[in-house]
Amino acid sequence: MRATAQGIVWVGVFLGICVAPLAFALMGVSRPGQGFWTDFSVALGFVGLALMGIEFALVARVRAVAEPFGTDAVIQFHREIGYVGLVFVLTHTALSGPGVFAAFAVTELPWRARFAVLAVLALLVLMVTSVWRRRLRLSYEVWQVLHTVMATLAVTAALVHVLLVNHYVDSLWKQVLWAIMSAAFVGLLLWIRIVRPLRLWRRPWVVEQVIPERGEITVLVLRPRGHGGLCFQPGQFAWITVGRSPFSVTAHPFSFSSSAETDGTVAVAIKALGDFTSGVSAVPPGTTVYVDGPHGVFSIDQYEGAGFCLIAGGVGLVPALSMLRTLADRGDVRPVVLFSAHRDQDSIPFREELAELTGRLNLQVVHVLEQPPPGWTGERGYLDAGTLRRHLPSAGPRFQFFICGPNPMLDAMEAAIPEIGIPADRIHTERFAWV
Repeated sequence: MRATAQGIVWVGVFLGICVAPLAFALMGVSRPGQGFWTDFSVALGFVGLALMGIEFALVARVRAVAEPFGTDAVIQFHREIGYVGLVFVLTHTALSGPGVFAAFAVTELPWRARFAVLAVLALLVLMVTSVWRRRLRLSYEVWQVLHTVMATLAVTAALVHVLLVNHYVDSLWKQVLWAIMSAAFVGLLLWIRIVRPLRLWRRPWVVEQVIPERGEITVLVLRPRGHGGLCFQPGQFAWITVGRSPFSVTAHPFSFSSSAETDGTVAVAIKALGDFTSGVSAVPPGTTVYVDGPHGVFSIDQYEGAGFCLIAGGVGLVPALSMLRTLADRGDVRPVVLFSAHRDQDSIPFREELAELTGRLNLQVVHVLEQPPPGWTGERGYLDAGTLRRHLPSAGPRFQFFICGPNPMLDAMEAAIPEIGIPADRIHTERFAWV
């Protein structure tokens, strides 16, 4: 109920921020010769700018914002309103005099228009490099730096453009409102780039162990240095910075693989997928690490149920493993069914530990292999509703369902699970492929 109330509040805040800028246009006095379309384009521009500012808040890793919805849902919303904001800004540009054609004669424009063109171009670069990052072969690290720079440039240039236009901020109350919005934007930048890194810098961690695992996975065991560590819920994740300053732009999200009941150390399991992750196995013990977390609501501690069904594909097994280890350490006797989907038998990580956990928990493990070895008697192919029906107990409809893995698997499971009679409020997902 608390999360629901928070969600309602944040939806109200979002709508208020979107609507408030319309006051600049609706309550302003039109100049001679300034008609409806000019005022309409200004209104679109203000709303587009408000949406751009909201984008910063959505990725500021503020737990109170993400908690009611889940981090992957917030990231998806961030992506979708980015499209909407771009439409508003481009429409504003097209309706404002020379519009998009002004970009080809930027040296002949007044400074207020130059900053408008700069904001639009930065926004376009940001969108293109985000939507087609993989096609452009941009590494995650390069994209993250580019995304941060272009977003900051777009919003800053837009703010300067509004101030130079002046007509819509020429009265005291408008200036106060605009000052509040600008201060909020600057405050977010200070929080993201200064305050939060300073807090992380004061709470360093050190790599204690580097453990290779099947499926091209490396486990980093981290120990706090000079502080008491952190508490997390099984299934949550953290943003990790390895061997770099906490002020660096690039950080990577990884799920905790260790039990939430373990004191002191925490562990993250990282699959080699390219870029930074391919070099994790070579990280030497003793390397300084900064841990920004915990984040996320993908956890058995968030939802009460008669039992749990964990559905994991590939590295999506990591948060499920944290849940299982935690349940075992707590002595929880509720039934758990784990569906673990992988390419082949040799790519199943933590296979021996999963077998050992069946002796400590009321746990059934169902491995599903795309390419099973000769003589394999287990499930083969892809997970579907039939596989779930064959292995879930009669009490399955009262279980809480947690799904983590590649997007195609999540899409398939979100369609299949309702087929076996599971209500939507018992289905929880965590998507890794944000960009």
